[in-house]
Amino acid sequence: MEVDGKEMGPAYEGYTFKIAGGNDEDGFTMKQGIFFNGRRRILFKRRGTLYKPRRTGERKRKSVRGCICGPDLAVIALSIVKKGDQDIAGLTDSAMPNRLGKKRRNNIRAYFNLEKSDDVRRYVVHREVKRGDKTYYKAPRIQRLVTEKRVRRKKIIKKTKVEKAQNSQAAAAKYEKLISQFVKEKKAARAAQAKEDAAKAAAAKTETKATKK
Repeated sequence: MEVDGKEMGPAYEGYTFKIAGGNDEDGFTMKQGIFFNGRRRILFKRRGTLYKPRRTGERKRKSVRGCICGPDLAVIALSIVKKGDQDIAGLTDSAMPNRLGKKRRNNIRAYFNLEKSDDVRRYVVHREVKRGDKTYYKAPRIQRLVTEKRVRRKKIIKKTKVEKAQNSQAAAAKYEKLISQFVKEKKAARAAQAKEDAAKAAAAKTETKATKK
């Protein structure tokens, strides 16, 4: 919900504020989606604002303040949507440097409106740290940054995968060849054994006939 700054006094004329939250007199925080001018007990089932479950599937009933403003509010958090002509003391009259900058490569590009050919490492926010007589400069490690080292590593990983697949295929082919040779030898041995048994049976039958005569 947006509020005209003129309603808050002549010093805020021209400003437009957005209500970002607040607390009532007892410290209960306003909850977005609870359309009630007062306090309600809500059954929370999953992680979200004002609730952090300790176990999986845990449910808990907590008291929250509705998102509709009323006279019981002690604190209202506002964010500036539109700036007016006059500066607010301690808020818009001084520029504070960004202490922590973006870390992800795509976010840095979007923040500084960079092209793909630009080096994002030159746009990282550095912090000055003084320890005694020495001064250090710290910068966050850029996430998802594709460097030459990363390209080489990916090539090595891909080459390793291809070699493993080729070795597996060669081993499988060698195993199939060995199995087929083993099966052929078994079949030949069984055929030779069957032929030998048939010859023995024929010889025994002929000897039996000769004995009877």
